[in-house]
Amino acid sequence: NWITNGTTASVYLVIAQTNPELKSRGINVLIVDKDMPGFQQGPKENKLGIRGSDTCSLMFTDVKVPKENRIGEDGFGFKFAMQVLAGGRIGIAAQALGIASGSLELSIKYAKERKAFGTEIAKHQAIQFKLADMATNVDAARLLCLQAAADKDNGADYAKSGAMAKLFASKTAMDSAVEAVQIHGGYGFVKEYHVERFMRDAKITQIYEGTSEIQKIVISREILK
Repeated sequence: NWITNGTTASVYLVIAQTNPELKSRGINVLIVDKDMPGFQQGPKENKLGIRGSDTCSLMFTDVKVPKENRIGEDGFGFKFAMQVLAGGRIGIAAQALGIASGSLELSIKYAKERKAFGTEIAKHQAIQFKLADMATNVDAARLLCLQAAADKDNGADYAKSGAMAKLFASKTAMDSAVEAVQIHGGYGFVKEYHVERFMRDAKITQIYEGTSEIQKIVISREILK
């Protein structure tokens, strides 16, 4: 389920249990072509956000995959999956940072233009406090993303830093998008302004590549080693 670009891809990397008796050591990575007998793409999901990215389920009915389509040594699949997830979390953190940054930028622009009670709303302390919190969290999220990326580039263990970056950046994205809608008032609730899309897109960053709760488990395990 929930395969990104599932309806447009023609070749898939499938992480599958090929020997249940070996448990995690019986998982492999297989190359599956969409034209293989028994393979079927499900319908495109009608999602809340990230609607520019198609998502669907894939179905496998007695699909026979030749041995030469296996990637890596036998049993490599679990290690591969964990590596992909850990690295992917940095990418999702960066995505969340982009949403948060966009929410802040549009909020600053709108606050300088919109007038209420005879002056720009940017001059009202209530709006200033919102923008200050958003800016602080965006900068903090950016530093966490850079740290995780640097750890990965330098060959260091990035399990903790990647999880921290995703946990904080995704929360910052959601919080910033909600505040952006609030700052825009009624205009934040219509599609003419982009902040409503930011709010819809932000939520998924707290879910895929491991939910926020999973990130907390990863972080706690790392610091308690």
